[in-house]
Amino acid sequence: MRAAARLYVSGSLKLDISRDEQRVLHALAQGGIIVPLKNTRGRIDALELYNRDGWRMPVLDLNLFRKLKRRRTISSQEGGPYRITRRGLELVRSELDNRG
Repeated sequence: MRAAARLYVSGSLKLDISRDEQRVLHALAQGGIIVPLKNTRGRIDALELYNRDGWRMPVLDLNLFRKLKRRRTISSQEGGPYRITRRGLELVRSELDNRG
């Protein structure tokens, strides 16, 4: 289990979180945002992940974004940028203790 960390959330629910997912959620937990870039039809074509200092991070692609959204770890309110949800914070909080 090198590439993924097994986490226990809400009792018996098991989730495997990849390193890239951990990086994105950690940046969002510290105050970062995901800005979707939409085409003329209103569909998301590209994404930009900014950390809390305003630096753009290149770890986010469309497949990873869809995965995080499907797991409900990120959400957008009123058409604003995507931010981390409470569920996403629970996943990141578990990882902070595993420094070594």
